[in-house]
Amino acid sequence: MGGAFLAAAVLARLGGRIGLPTIPLFILAGILLGPHTPGYTLLSNPHDLEMLSALGLVLLLFYLGLEFHLDDLKTGGRKMAIAGGTYLVLNVGAGLGFGFALGWGTSEALVLAGVLGISSSAIVTKILVDLKRIGNPETRPILGIIVVEDVFLALYLAALQPILSGADSLSAMLVDGGKAFGFLLLLALAARFGTKIIGKLMNTKDDELLVISFLGGAVFVAGISEMFGVADAIGAFMVGLMLGSTASGERILKLVHPLRDAFGAIFFFAFGLSIDPGDLPSVFWPVVAAVVLTLAMNVAAGLAASRVYDFGTQATANIATTLVARGEFALILATMAAAAGLDKRLSPFIAGYVLLLAVLAPLAAGRSHWLARILPGPRGGKDGGGDGSGGGGKDGDKDQQQVPVSV
Repeated sequence: MGGAFLAAAVLARLGGRIGLPTIPLFILAGILLGPHTPGYTLLSNPHDLEMLSALGLVLLLFYLGLEFHLDDLKTGGRKMAIAGGTYLVLNVGAGLGFGFALGWGTSEALVLAGVLGISSSAIVTKILVDLKRIGNPETRPILGIIVVEDVFLALYLAALQPILSGADSLSAMLVDGGKAFGFLLLLALAARFGTKIIGKLMNTKDDELLVISFLGGAVFVAGISEMFGVADAIGAFMVGLMLGSTASGERILKLVHPLRDAFGAIFFFAFGLSIDPGDLPSVFWPVVAAVVLTLAMNVAAGLAASRVYDFGTQATANIATTLVARGEFALILATMAAAAGLDKRLSPFIAGYVLLLAVLAPLAAGRSHWLARILPGPRGGKDGGGDGSGGGGKDGDKDQQQVPVSV
């Protein structure tokens, strides 16, 4: 564990000097020191970091929930649903079509629909934090799309699991889906109506007790979520959503910050450990085609979201490039596909696809102003940071560079 932290830190420091984002560097550290790369092997079994990696994902999504206030859900629910639904139709639909075009099989196509269709909540969160865009106007629809994706994800996994495992019956499939949806509804009701009670239970002047309380709550609900067929990260997100609206919300935001950074790095490092570079050449061209398709669909989805929210071209480019990343969910699907005995080309394809987008997404998001120059649409309107380095006003390109936004 100490070696993982230090390796990630050293590579990130070196890369930072030439302007590279931290996410792909953390992943690269895992690849270089993992069991599939010649030379020194820090960890021969990636599962040794499984719990720490899961904690990193939980804390990343918990932090995202703290930032995404309930007022955003109340005031922008309809727009969020339209933007998120459009994103899913474009990307999941394209992924399904791509899967059938490859000719690997129907079950494989259903897996690829999820792989190509769902963004990485962890990487998207990290990009927003690294580029200091949490306060940007376009961040609300980005987070809204992530929320819609997460709800879809819970139902999709519940439906896909029985299909891949040679499912008992349609009724069993509906029962699993109903359990997942019911638990999500329960969490949503607690976030909507139980904030005052939760705030009183959480309230304490002692920082030590507050850290133990919110960490225990986030991890506990994440674990319960898995029992109901809901991704653990979604449960942690909902806890963050509840606590962010309490009187302790601002303190929790500051206290969780170093925990999020430390264990988030382990999450990406562990992801790198699972990648075998030797398998990548055999699926090189399908991976390239999938990446090009994903980039095109994200630009289309960004244009659609900006039309809904009346954004200008810079915000459109920020939305399109930030949501490109694919990650933890794709790896879950790769594991499920391998356990179900599906086409052996799926695992290296998913690894290569995710790795390439994990590298491209932070780089593209940081240079989104290049894309903004060629996008159709108004140059004014509510817009995001112009140079990808954070900041941003709400009234067009000129104002963006004059009004700094801090997290």
